[in-house]
Amino acid sequence: MRTGVVVAGGRSTRFGGGDKAVADLAGTPMIRRVADRLDDAVDALVVNCREDQVPSIEVALEGLDDVTFATDERPDEGPVAGVAAGLDAVESEYAVVVACDMPLVDPSFVTYLFERARGRDAAVPQPDEWLQPAQAVYRTEPTLAACRSALDRGERRLRDVVAELEHAVVEREEIRRHGSLASLENVNTPAELDAVATRL
Repeated sequence: MRTGVVVAGGRSTRFGGGDKAVADLAGTPMIRRVADRLDDAVDALVVNCREDQVPSIEVALEGLDDVTFATDERPDEGPVAGVAAGLDAVESEYAVVVACDMPLVDPSFVTYLFERARGRDAAVPQPDEWLQPAQAVYRTEPTLAACRSALDRGERRLRDVVAELEHAVVEREEIRRHGSLASLENVNTPAELDAVATRL
């Protein structure tokens, strides 16, 4: 069994108001674009968000099977807290974590990440000089423990969690061979949303 964890609890501060998780992207809420693309790569979906987001995200995901909500126990503590809440609801050994603002996520690449993670704690893309831990496959139990440890230390960056894990780095050329660099693009502003909409 493979699980997808969509992290959607951010405050969308650069988005100029409104919840970007449910922002209209070429006629479809952005989080639904992510969920629909993940559908071919996972058996179940966990959505991490704040309690106040649940009603609008439920509407956006209407009709999808096997969706579980994992609301933030520690709201506004960044992506590590969101990933921890999401992984706490996962029943499979491995899960792919994808930020809700990555609407071009490539299911073929996600499937490859699951393969690369086998026998390790994680498989994390590195499209440039930086790792992209907001779209990566993690082994549930050790990653949840690393998230909780990072939070206890006051660390909020997923890179700090990855540093604690035995992980495979999936580099740029490997990403291109097994998917698309576009899979890792995220939408932070209305202008970026419009740009992605034209490509869809």
